Amino acid sequence: MRSLLFVPGNKANMLEKATGFEPDVLVPDMEDSVPDGEKAEARATIAEWLPRLASHGAKLLPRVNALRTDWFEDDVAAVTAPGVFGLSIGKVDTAADVKAIARVMAGRERDSGLAVGSLRLVPWIESALAIENCYAICRASERIAAVAFGGEDYTNDLGIERLDDESNVRYARSVVCNAARAAGVLALDTPYFRFRNDEGLKASSLAAKRLGFKGRFAIHPAQIGTINACFSPSAAEIEQARRIVEAFEAAEQKGRGSTSLDGRVIDVPVVKRARALLAEAEAST
Repeated sequence: MRSLLFVPGNKANMLEKATGFEPDVLVPDMEDSVPDGEKAEARATIAEWLPRLASHGAKLLPRVNALRTDWFEDDVAAVTAPGVFGLSIGKVDTAADVKAIARVMAGRERDSGLAVGSLRLVPWIESALAIENCYAICRASERIAAVAFGGEDYTNDLGIERLDDESNVRYARSVVCNAARAAGVLALDTPYFRFRNDEGLKASSLAAKRLGFKGRFAIHPAQIGTINACFSPSAAEIEQARRIVEAFEAAEQKGRGSTSLDGRVIDVPVVKRARALLAEAEAST
């Protein structure tokens, strides 16, 4: 789940184009990218396109409208179908919200003949309250595969402007990464809205990776390649990890529990991190 591409659900032509792109996850959207007056149209259009989108190869993760909206239950019903990986849902503030969402999902799974619990869930952390409750949200349901940080709604909730250098969302992003890791789920970063600034996207994504995010949402297909590259181990990272493991294993053969490489100490936590990176690289090939 490195790259997750939003596609406005009220635009059939954009859903068709999306089948030619290669993100890890397709996110047909019924929420923020769709005007209120076109919510029903988006729901019907996405439902019609689900079989074709599901055969695309990417995970299919429709984003439905928030729990407290008039559209939520109809949205869930429309996309509870074979081939759908799960649901993304915005503006989740508490663990109780997650439990209420999961109950509705279970009812729709029964109605659709799907196994209860088969659909996964990706809640959006988008408010000060959600940040305070982030770990509880992450642990609220076994459906949760990841949590997503929504920078625009979060800064709006705080009544501040989101800065280009992202300094005023650093704390919130760190909280999301730490809570997600503690709960054993993935942390996904907020979209980068300057979609023509590839260098900015790269710098932001690498900074997000260093915090612990495992992927991020894309608002334009041109962002997919950069996002995938940033959230995958680089050739230099793989080579360095191999050197670390080799140096440590050579030290172990001499009865030592640590060694050094390039002037830095190599001990058990460092080699564990290197081995995890190599396993990630192997899994992605």
